[in-house]
Amino acid sequence: MLTDEPTHPLHTVLVANRGEIAVRVIRAARDAGLRSVAVYGGPDRDALHVREADTAVALDGDDAASTYLNASALVAAAIEAGADAVHPGYGFLSEDSAFAAAVVDAGLTWIGPPPATIAELGDKVAARRIARDVGAPLAAGTPEPVRDVAEVEEFAREHGLPIVIKAAFGGGGRGLEIVRDEAEIGEAYETAVRESTAAFGRGECFVERFLDRARHVEAQVLADVHGTVLVVGLRDCSLQRRNQKLVEEAPAPFLTAAQEDELRSSAERICKAAGYVGAGTVEYLLGADGTLSFLEVNTRLQVEHPVTEEAFGVDLVAEQFRIAGGAGLTGGLPEARGHSIEFRLTAEDPAAGFRPAPGTVTVFRMPSGPGVRVDSGVAEGDAVDGRFDSMFAKLIVSGRDRAQALARARRALAETRIEGVPTPLAFYRRVVSDPDFTEQFAVHNRWIEERSFEPGEPVGDVLTVRVGRRMMTVEAPGLADLGDRAAPIRRESAELRRAETAEVAGAAVTAPMAGTIVRLAVSDGDTVAKGDVVAVLEAMKMENKVLAHREGPVHDVSVAVGDAVADRTVLCRIGD
Repeated sequence: MLTDEPTHPLHTVLVANRGEIAVRVIRAARDAGLRSVAVYGGPDRDALHVREADTAVALDGDDAASTYLNASALVAAAIEAGADAVHPGYGFLSEDSAFAAAVVDAGLTWIGPPPATIAELGDKVAARRIARDVGAPLAAGTPEPVRDVAEVEEFAREHGLPIVIKAAFGGGGRGLEIVRDEAEIGEAYETAVRESTAAFGRGECFVERFLDRARHVEAQVLADVHGTVLVVGLRDCSLQRRNQKLVEEAPAPFLTAAQEDELRSSAERICKAAGYVGAGTVEYLLGADGTLSFLEVNTRLQVEHPVTEEAFGVDLVAEQFRIAGGAGLTGGLPEARGHSIEFRLTAEDPAAGFRPAPGTVTVFRMPSGPGVRVDSGVAEGDAVDGRFDSMFAKLIVSGRDRAQALARARRALAETRIEGVPTPLAFYRRVVSDPDFTEQFAVHNRWIEERSFEPGEPVGDVLTVRVGRRMMTVEAPGLADLGDRAAPIRRESAELRRAETAEVAGAAVTAPMAGTIVRLAVSDGDTVAKGDVVAVLEAMKMENKVLAHREGPVHDVSVAVGDAVADRTVLCRIGD
């Protein structure tokens, strides 16, 4: 425990979230002797977090906007349930200063930093200004949000490519577009603004020089109401897809003493200058040339917080409860007691570019044994709903050092069996045996797309099989161990994948998954080339481009922006 006794202990905590983070907070509340209150929309009435809480309040609606993003409904639920505090988890309204203020104005305790601090650090331009003022390492960027594409192009001419266009009031990879070709600037700017507006209600974006093939490292911070800031530990989160993390670990490996000192000291200075309170994370990029640059401050608990907990022996959610109750930080810096690696379990298909694939988890058998922790938002038979995040659980594996953690990870991943939805399990099994990750740590934030596998090809122990008239992707644990003997099996799988593509192609352009049309790039009568963008589909918090599979004239456009479509819905036709 890093804190002393709270001056005004909490009694009942409403968890303004869903899924695995809601379950995580509810369990921490039970450990701390607190009563927990869950909230739920229509699709979640039987969800695990509802079953685990002491009581639950229904929210009127079936989508995120009317439930977990409805600030007034959440505050009303807290009052109705007799809660005296609100924990926002991560995502949804966790970094919304207006929601935090509404909680405080209702006489409740907000488990997080003050609303003004959230607002200041949530403005990425203002956060960069703080970082600059305290002497934190910082790459070149626009001092204010850009007004149009022309300003982005001007920045690119001055500083060179690649650049990154980022939502000024967002995070989690939403509203973030990396540009490596000048011709892509216009579309990237439009996408960033659109995603930012949809996710955060504001479309302002700024531009930074992008450190290509960089590591993503971050500092976990705890701060109390008395101005004490403690950097608990450092993490590495370099393995990402679509600018969102997949594998994280702590302590961050392969850093020099000077880099560790700079990360810790600059994170502390930034948080002190911002008047930070509670748990938060200061994120950085570390370029291949050793350049370190401040990225942003996440004013909430991170998805990857368990690796810090396991590596340093700290319960960060319990510390959040105590700090919110007025406790001061009294302990010194905790020393690492081991090494921990987290694998996000998502309903995504790695063989299709990590395409979201909602569905029902028909088999959910997780590993156990020394060093294994599972944080889950589902049980066997539960659905991963396409209206929400694709992540449904996390596997955290720890050891006395990184070598033991990797060995245990190989065992734990081999034991894990999930069916009903595709997951990155086979990819993870490959990662924990790849020398780039296990030995010289040559991974970076583009490693997945550049090095680990070719997009669209089967990954690790994944095969395409035919069941009756249906072709589907399945896992074949142990296939990779067969070496050359697996070649005929893989060739047959590849042939089936090509047959599947041919069967569904024809003239029709179909939705690759269920989702919402957020951009329609064609109209009847247009002519497209193979690979042109036809539409952009949002599913499970990600935008997915639907590309033309052939060249020719477009006809029979049957959808409009805002339409919800099912998997394989025909969007339009090309050619005959």
